[in-house]
Amino acid sequence: MYLGIDLGTSSVKALLIDHDQRIVDSASAEVDLSRPHHGWSEQDPADWIAATEQALSELKRDHAAEMAAVRGIGLSGHMHGATLLDGDDTVLRPCIMWNDVRSHAEAAALDSDPRFRSITGNIVFPGFTAPKLVWVKNNEPEIFAKVRKVLLPKDYLRLWLTGEHISEMSDSAGTSWLDTGARAWSAELLAATDLSEDAMPSLVEGSEAGGQLRAEIATRFGINAGITVAGGAGDNAAAAIGMGTIHDGSAFASLGTSGVLFAANNAYLPNAESAVHAFCHALPNTWHQMGVILSATDSLNWYEKITGIDAADMTDALGESLDAPSGVIFLPYLGGERTPHNDASIRGAFVGVGHESDRNALTRSVLEGVSFAFRDCLEALQAAGTTLDSVTAVGGGSRSAYWLKLLATVLGVPVQVPADGDFGAAFGAARLGLMAAEGADPATVCTPPAIQRVHEPESGLSAAYGDAHARYKALYPAIKGVMT
Repeated sequence: MYLGIDLGTSSVKALLIDHDQRIVDSASAEVDLSRPHHGWSEQDPADWIAATEQALSELKRDHAAEMAAVRGIGLSGHMHGATLLDGDDTVLRPCIMWNDVRSHAEAAALDSDPRFRSITGNIVFPGFTAPKLVWVKNNEPEIFAKVRKVLLPKDYLRLWLTGEHISEMSDSAGTSWLDTGARAWSAELLAATDLSEDAMPSLVEGSEAGGQLRAEIATRFGINAGITVAGGAGDNAAAAIGMGTIHDGSAFASLGTSGVLFAANNAYLPNAESAVHAFCHALPNTWHQMGVILSATDSLNWYEKITGIDAADMTDALGESLDAPSGVIFLPYLGGERTPHNDASIRGAFVGVGHESDRNALTRSVLEGVSFAFRDCLEALQAAGTTLDSVTAVGGGSRSAYWLKLLATVLGVPVQVPADGDFGAAFGAARLGLMAAEGADPATVCTPPAIQRVHEPESGLSAAYGDAHARYKALYPAIKGVMT
């Protein structure tokens, strides 16, 4: 058996698979999020431990024999969080989360230093880890003075499980301290934030061993002590492992709360100017690119609150036959945007609303706006040298046939829908646990899921949607000019 533990923003999920990668069961427990000030987002790392204990206790209760057969554990988690520890590994303050934007000024200052983009291959975003430490130094100097280790969220779980300070390449690439091409910490960038490599965990590859399970934890949950805990991965890279997205040019589109267009690469291909994320993958000598949309299904959820009508009912009312563009353009910048604009201040808009614009037209415009944002991500990846022949759709939005047919037409590539199954970050983490424990070949383990359905682009509507996307792109500078 192999165990995957995924630390999500709202819950911890523990998933158990057997040697044939069949899912035995999973358990989850919620984690609270605190927003003490505008733009802040924090969690108490003690809550991560408590939620993990709850999930593992449930698996032990229901599957004691299977837990006793666990040979490897993999970890995944939300990225970029700053978990600050003193010399005794005591947490100094709540973790500053990935969606916390308090350090926007610090991020801009670091990004103006050309070394950061040159070495990391990425813009320094306010959500990344390095600017958060500069914010702590500027605003909580007494805490900064006590910092001895900075851990990413999943690696704090590792510390609890193994007693060791270890991270891996995919998660560490989102800190703004990693030399992404060399897959090593940059002493130069750490020094620019008044830190050194002593404050960083050691690094392994995601499919390699990253510690052994402590006897105390093993006894509590009926697992054998000393088994391998894999390096693991950041959440998107772990999801890619679960999807089998490991070969050059393979890709998935995640239509979740946020949106991600993820492409695996066999070479390091940065394109910071278009706000593409160029990170290490969870496997050796492999990288990936991501275009990131901050409000994907979140845009539809917002519209649901406005209308008071269930989002699924609104999308179901559109049927499955794709129509011409709605004529209304929706900009999905409800909380700013990453790719390609890197703009935390921009906000959304409906443009072109008329007397004839009924609810269905506005629903379609929301789906179109998010699809156009994915097209922006695709164009940013193409500018960095990545060509995609198809994408696999995952996430809540992938349940809408209309939306997937629209997305295929806007992107100009087939959109595949996997057969039923759990291909998320916890499953990917369990696969990494298997590889680390058994030395298994990633190509054998990380197979893609069976495809249930393929949505082909509607060639007769491609030109119309191309024109609509061009109008969509022209609106960002116009709206930005009005807002600023």
